[in-house]
Amino acid sequence: MTIDISQFFQVFFDEAEELLAEKERLLLALDIAAPDAEDLNAVFRTAHSIKGGASTFGLNDMTEVTHILESLLDRIRKGEMALTAEHVDAFLAAKDILKMQLDGHRNGAHVDQDAVANVRMMLQQFSQDAVALARPLVPGPGPGQAGAKAAQGAGGRRFRIELPEVAPRDVDALVAELGLLGRIAVSPLTGERHALVLTTHESLEDIIAICSFVLDPDDLKVFEAPTLTPAQRQIEDAERASIETARGYGFFDLPQQQELQEGIAQEENPHGGAAGPEPTDDERGYGFFQPIEQIRAAAAAAAPPTRPQPSAAPVEALDSSEMAAEKKAAARKDDKNGAQGATQGGESSSIRVSIEKVDQLINLIGELVITQAMIEQRSDGLDPMLHERLLNSVSQLTRNTRDLQEAVMSIRMMPMDFVFSRFPRMVRDLAAKLGKKVDFVTNGAATELDKGLIERIVDPLTHLVRNAIDHGIEMPEARLAAGKTETGRLFLSAGHQGGNIVIEVSDDGAGLNRERILAKAAQNGIAIGDDGGARMSDGEVWQLIFAPGFSTAETVTDISGRGVGMDVVKRNISAMGGAVDIRSAKGFGTTMSISLPLTLAILDGMSIRCGEEVYILPLGFVVESLQPAPEDIKHIANRGRVIKVRGEYLPLILLHQVFEIAPRFTNPCEGIVVILEADGRKAGLFVDDLVGQQQVVVKNLESNYRKVTGISGATILGDGGVSLILDVSALMRTARQAADDIVFS
Repeated sequence: MTIDISQFFQVFFDEAEELLAEKERLLLALDIAAPDAEDLNAVFRTAHSIKGGASTFGLNDMTEVTHILESLLDRIRKGEMALTAEHVDAFLAAKDILKMQLDGHRNGAHVDQDAVANVRMMLQQFSQDAVALARPLVPGPGPGQAGAKAAQGAGGRRFRIELPEVAPRDVDALVAELGLLGRIAVSPLTGERHALVLTTHESLEDIIAICSFVLDPDDLKVFEAPTLTPAQRQIEDAERASIETARGYGFFDLPQQQELQEGIAQEENPHGGAAGPEPTDDERGYGFFQPIEQIRAAAAAAAPPTRPQPSAAPVEALDSSEMAAEKKAAARKDDKNGAQGATQGGESSSIRVSIEKVDQLINLIGELVITQAMIEQRSDGLDPMLHERLLNSVSQLTRNTRDLQEAVMSIRMMPMDFVFSRFPRMVRDLAAKLGKKVDFVTNGAATELDKGLIERIVDPLTHLVRNAIDHGIEMPEARLAAGKTETGRLFLSAGHQGGNIVIEVSDDGAGLNRERILAKAAQNGIAIGDDGGARMSDGEVWQLIFAPGFSTAETVTDISGRGVGMDVVKRNISAMGGAVDIRSAKGFGTTMSISLPLTLAILDGMSIRCGEEVYILPLGFVVESLQPAPEDIKHIANRGRVIKVRGEYLPLILLHQVFEIAPRFTNPCEGIVVILEADGRKAGLFVDDLVGQQQVVVKNLESNYRKVTGISGATILGDGGVSLILDVSALMRTARQAADDIVFS
């Protein structure tokens, strides 16, 4: 039966991407002066795993790069060459190349072959330099040393690997793969089991890593045999040569091969006596080795009697040394993961599910929530005495629906580590490019956020981090002159506050310069008042940097200075229902705080009525609601009306005027004013009535109809009607713009 392996391509792509991300994380965490051996081994394993998968699927370009990378990493982890910063840079560049090649195979993206060739050449140069440095350390062969050196190169450690019952093709695959590490022989055991004898310079970890591609390493029995002496190796080579000659290996016709075999038999039995019993494959060494007892006996007989031969060390099971260390490491890992991690039979604790299936499930749960709301609304008019059991069942359905909805929504939640893990590399490269020293610290990487928001928050965070390094953190000389350490600190944190997630980007740099921001705002024609912004609070001044085209950079570089980015940051975050807040102190640093809802699929909202229409206000923007007194409503010439709330005057937005609908009330004192807060500003929204508070399923209005100013989406109410979800930020911007237009007209 032929298996189509193309169905597994997506699994390899996903796993390779995870391995590349893990490799980058490990490389950035390496202490170059004293690298941890386990970290080096982990980096090596990522390259080895990618190479094995790429080779399996015939992705030769990735195999070639990982082969060179793997060889260089192997020398470093074995201590044959020292790790340097140049090595880490080269390994990170190789990671970028592998990611580019992976995207090329997965998405058909363009692969820069010149960049691939440059990285391969750089890795090969490091390998050649390592060989050139290693050669002078080896003394030249003196008299009698050439043979010993050759023997040493042909030797190495000898391992006997007893396999469990596996298919013959798996045995052949293991022999072919392990044969690349050194000399290998196969001998059958009882049943369908086999034993492999491998002579190699490679470590036990490499052997087990290769075997793990075919079978479970726990099913292996590995023993180490004593290294062959030169005399034993000579006997082995002679036996190998004689059997290879006898077999002919396809270069001789059958009669010639029989003559050769008869000649060998005649040499072994020159007196023509009766031939002994046919030796078994195990006694023959399966065509490669004599039994070890015969080799030792022959070597002992050939050795000079005056020089006592050291007794052969007993065959030692590798539960000590490397095998023991590996088991201890596994035990530590099991202890760390807890008893739940050790599932019976080695079953995986997670599965891969396409995001399309998850979205479909969430859509169905949304429809279920709507149906449940319809049932609840229909049952509200029933007599509780006559329909007690029915109403109890509806209440139970409501609770179960809520629990089910929360459980399904948690499937889409992903840890912020998926975002945070992108930045250590960027911070490292950008700091080196600018000549700055930056320590990057993250906190709250386990905080979860909806996958849709995770993907959309990457670009805004990237710009904020780049700004913090470029504009915030000073050069080392300036920091020392200011009494700070020459290394700046950049913090990226995430945490829950109420129903929102708050992400903060903080630095201990120079802070925002109020005077420069006000001067740049005046230069760009931004209204800051006749007093040059003297009456503006710090918070209002900081918000000026979000204006389009605003930049305080003196020169334009590929990092900053074009005046694009911060306005896009705020626009994107506002589109996600979030807000940006800035706190800064001159000389102490700046903190950019982003507040986002946990998910965009379902939100808690307040139902409001204006005329015959019902709208949904996202609850996160609602501060309070009140019915104002007549003396609290003031008219400002050409600016509309304001409402006084506890000594603070807020602009009043008339919803019926914005959407041009007929209201029940036109006097704010007869209706309800909802106080809203967005983008650091407050406003009052005048509506006819409050309907209630409920959880609604958000439907995309733009994909089903078109984009409408002041509307962020739609939902289906319990009575089956459609209600529009208000875009609070857009409403407040529109109201301010309308007031400005009246003034300037």
